[in-house]
Amino acid sequence: MTKDILIVDDSQTVRASLKYTLEKNDFGVIAAEDGQEGLDKLAELKSQGKKPAMIITDINMPIMDGITFTKEVKKQASFKFIPILVLTTESQESKKMEGKEAGAAGWLVKPFKPEQLIGVIKKFVK
Repeated sequence: MTKDILIVDDSQTVRASLKYTLEKNDFGVIAAEDGQEGLDKLAELKSQGKKPAMIITDINMPIMDGITFTKEVKKQASFKFIPILVLTTESQESKKMEGKEAGAAGWLVKPFKPEQLIGVIKKFVK
């Protein structure tokens, strides 16, 4: 059975690149352009009795940023234990700590190497 991963990034290029990499490695992809749309997609999945195996989110996005999105996801009992990987251009320790405190399980800096991304995902998604 295909495991779905929710990707939340305002860059169409990054979403397309992630989708390509993930689908090539037998993952299903659900995509959202910002944190609010990500929460909407999660609510839609929940109403169908589903949830993603993992979430990959950017930090700097319009409407709702990745840190706020991560905090909102972690508040919901249904999604509390879904691993969230931050994929961003941000590399400052303070941002990483903020992400960790919000509930992020991992942090990768863009641009990503497909094999590195898949390696990290496989640590969380069995």
